[in-house]
Amino acid sequence: MLFGIFGMSTVNSAPLQGTFQSIDGETLDLESFRGQPVLVVNTASMCGFTGQYDGLQTLYDTYRERGLIVLAVPSNDFNQELSNAEEVKEFCETRFDLTLPMADITQVTGQDAHPFFREVAQQTGFVPRWNFNKILLSPDGNVVKTWGSLTRPMSGAIRQAVEGQLNS
Repeated sequence: MLFGIFGMSTVNSAPLQGTFQSIDGETLDLESFRGQPVLVVNTASMCGFTGQYDGLQTLYDTYRERGLIVLAVPSNDFNQELSNAEEVKEFCETRFDLTLPMADITQVTGQDAHPFFREVAQQTGFVPRWNFNKILLSPDGNVVKTWGSLTRPMSGAIRQAVEGQLNS
């Protein structure tokens, strides 16, 4: 099932694994987040939804003490990202004061999509149809729910799903 910009999906799947290159040149290993819920969001700096960075940071600040990881994955799949990781990092730090983990610019759709996004698509049918699609992983690495771009990070639906995955 493809839900794109609008939809939300509840899914059951096998644990997801893999690594992302971080925006700082380090490696972000999903395995290092095991035991914590992770919200993975494909982002873009020049999108009409870019203001959602504020909500992502607020969500992270609200729940990180209880274990939530919010992972921003900048992508130029929809031709709305800056030229390189340095520009993206500066933009996000300057405009949104982001402190949440960020990957380097990453392909999220098509045959060259990052393995994480290919595996999500294979297991659940969910493919980002635009920027700021959201994928919630349970502490054991399974996809719990997905949301399209129109669902804001601090929406009741996302907060309720996140709270259901937290250790208290």
